[in-house]
Amino acid sequence: MFMPTSDAILARLLRLHPKVIDLSLDRMHRILAALGHPERALPPVVHVAGTNGKGSTLAMIRAGLEGAGHRVHAYTSPHLARFHERIRLAGTLIAEDALADLLEECEEANGGAPITYFEITTAAALLAFARTPADFLLLEVGLGGRLDATNVVETPALTVVTPVSMDHEGFLGDTLAKIAGEKAGILKRGVPCVVGPQEDAAAEVIEARAARLGAPLLAHGQHWHVSREGDRLVFQDETGLLDLPLPALPGPHQIQNAGTALAALRALGTGDPEAAMRRAEWPARMQRLRDHPLNRLAPEAELWLDGGHNPAAGAALAATLAAMPPRPTFAVCGLLSTKDAAGYFRPLAAQLQSVRTIAIPGETATLSAEATAAAARSVGLAAEPAEGVEAAVGVIKAEHPGVRVLVCGSLYLAGFVLRMG
Repeated sequence: MFMPTSDAILARLLRLHPKVIDLSLDRMHRILAALGHPERALPPVVHVAGTNGKGSTLAMIRAGLEGAGHRVHAYTSPHLARFHERIRLAGTLIAEDALADLLEECEEANGGAPITYFEITTAAALLAFARTPADFLLLEVGLGGRLDATNVVETPALTVVTPVSMDHEGFLGDTLAKIAGEKAGILKRGVPCVVGPQEDAAAEVIEARAARLGAPLLAHGQHWHVSREGDRLVFQDETGLLDLPLPALPGPHQIQNAGTALAALRALGTGDPEAAMRRAEWPARMQRLRDHPLNRLAPEAELWLDGGHNPAAGAALAATLAAMPPRPTFAVCGLLSTKDAAGYFRPLAAQLQSVRTIAIPGETATLSAEATAAAARSVGLAAEPAEGVEAAVGVIKAEHPGVRVLVCGSLYLAGFVLRMG
């Protein structure tokens, strides 16, 4: 009997709702009831929301838990190269046959009713997590928190809110306080919440919701502190001090993410802090590409990939570049039309020699190469449109051999680049 591939099923699921994003929990509750409520049969859940740093923080929590011998499920989004990356069962990416079976089961349970792609695939993930034994489930919010499809777990073991900044204003609100309110929607009555570094407007909203729910807060700057001391990371909370290696994930911003992860492990009462620092991996977050087809275009150049896409991510990327050994850096950038392009480029202007802008292949919501270049020029960054990633890297190589080349601006662009390899 012919078994449809997961890709074919996913293509069908995309057509079940006219909108890609439609924030609501009604459809999730309906399909989960039809599936027998897998959300009620999960291992202890760590629910992670925030604008920036969710994935990196989750990766470090996972490394710490696995380093202590725990079996850990993880749910993240979006994927980069293949959908299977979103669902990790007890440490291993979900197998193709298992994924196809789960998607078909959810499709049948849904009965053709309107439901978004993220909702029905999240239902499939929860079904997988409920059926596979594990010690913990790390659950990353897709968008926002309050009405996100992942926010169906009534009593997680722990919630985590990483730094909140301006992004997805069309869905989450046009002020930092409104966005923070959506992120804080994952807080649950009596459940501890680890809070990463926040601007005052965001912190006030999170603290107010925690007070209403009686949710104990473990907040950066109040209950825990983290800093870099030379080539070591120092974390301190009421339990004591940890002197650890620096995070394996590059960039100064990873110090704060590491602190959030360590605070989460302390709150869970388990985990190996050193493993959290040494073993965490998270693709397309300032990732060095060594064995990649684009290297053939510029073998003498360093090639890096980063999927950050909002102003806060631009600032983190600029700080990362500033901390690296000095080398002229030229960027190849593609952005979605929903993003604040000028805000993304503004902190990078001082770190980049110039940027070649491209449209993201296969993405209808891409910003054009010309519009992306105009946004870069508006903040004083030299920019020229290019036909694509290979053409842009080729031009940089021809004009500036031996430099650092950074492909950046979108996780969708990062996924395209990784699939090239």
